[in-house]
Amino acid sequence: MRSAYQSIEINRGRCQGRMACMHVCPTQAIRVRRRTAVLLHDRCIDCGECVRVCPNTAILPRTSSFSDFSGFRHTIAIPSPVFYSQFGKDVTPSAVLRALKKIGFDDACDVASASESVSIAIQEYLDSIDNPRPLISPFCPAIVRLIQIRYPNLLNHLIPIESPMTIAAREAKHQAMQNLGLKENEIGVIYITPCPAKMLAVKDPPRRRHSFVNGTISISEIYPSVLRALAESGVTDGVGEIRGLGLGWPVLGGQVACLKAQDCLAIGWVSDAVRVFEEIENGKLRDIQYIEVHSCPTACVGGSLTAENSYIARGRVLHMVQKYGTTPSQDRAKIRELYKKNFFSLQGKIPPVPLQPLDEDVSRALQKLHQKRRLFEQLPGIDCGACGAPKCSAFAEDVVRGEAKAEECVFIAMQHFENLSAALREKVRAHSEKMNAAKDTPS
Repeated sequence: MRSAYQSIEINRGRCQGRMACMHVCPTQAIRVRRRTAVLLHDRCIDCGECVRVCPNTAILPRTSSFSDFSGFRHTIAIPSPVFYSQFGKDVTPSAVLRALKKIGFDDACDVASASESVSIAIQEYLDSIDNPRPLISPFCPAIVRLIQIRYPNLLNHLIPIESPMTIAAREAKHQAMQNLGLKENEIGVIYITPCPAKMLAVKDPPRRRHSFVNGTISISEIYPSVLRALAESGVTDGVGEIRGLGLGWPVLGGQVACLKAQDCLAIGWVSDAVRVFEEIENGKLRDIQYIEVHSCPTACVGGSLTAENSYIARGRVLHMVQKYGTTPSQDRAKIRELYKKNFFSLQGKIPPVPLQPLDEDVSRALQKLHQKRRLFEQLPGIDCGACGAPKCSAFAEDVVRGEAKAEECVFIAMQHFENLSAALREKVRAHSEKMNAAKDTPS
């Protein structure tokens, strides 16, 4: 069963049913009924594309707020490396971390260095495990959810390595506990996120019951405060700067650039991921070692909760990698030793989350499947969306489930109207002939 948690919600008071969200949803998880968007929870992968395109800001990410962390004695911000790319090219990562402390966090820790250590762990895993191939990155929660829903046979292809977010949060908490003498529940770790999907990894981690991250705040929400703090502090000289290839993780190909394996792919956007996953299910791509997959077309710099244009942000990431990425931030030998001690390992299996069947009873489900096919043959097949469903096939399924009526398709409604008009004309003609015949009959 799927967790009840969802990282996005629809404000029905703001929604005007303008269908932008429905058309952009990559998994057909949105309907528009009675001029209001409705979320189908069993299909939603929390990618956040609907948040990005809603013209009325009626679809909102369920991230945390500063008030949620008021109960912690010590707060630590761990910004996604994407956050470094949201400011001018002269703003260094270390300056961003200092600005986070200026606006109220007790501490701020880097995630890019954890990304580099995870890259080394991935390479160690690739070198030591032969099957299955290709292995798939598990660091985009939306992609993990997509595999749980539609490709459960590929769950064992997800590499069992902790995410940089989790590694950074765990180490930040342990260090604060050791240095400050605090208990774990007295320390709040807040991830500065580029997308709502990261909230899934916090509230509903697929392999574990407990997350070391206590909440998330969107980049777009915290951006103005950090921008003001940066303006007040000025530009730094880069001494003691954050370094390493982990700075490149936010862009497409950033993960595989850290690996020595040649047979790797980097994929952005759900539709492309779907095509690749179907090829894997069909026994193809076995010569590929590792696939880096993102739900956003430009990877994490294109998340729906960012403040900067994704292409400008990408350029800044590449600039940072060129300037600071050539010097490693991690001791490879030390990371290898930690890998052998299962420092990066994820235990347990990720469960499948199947779609809701047409009916719990198998025989009735088969009947409804036949009904769906018959209805689909009557539909125009142009996927206009006027019925409030993204495709004709989705509309046919909604009708079979009893969630829509066939007449809500404008083409079926027009056909019914034409049939009704023809029948009415025939009745009028017959009645007219009868009246004329009565007039011609001698009294």
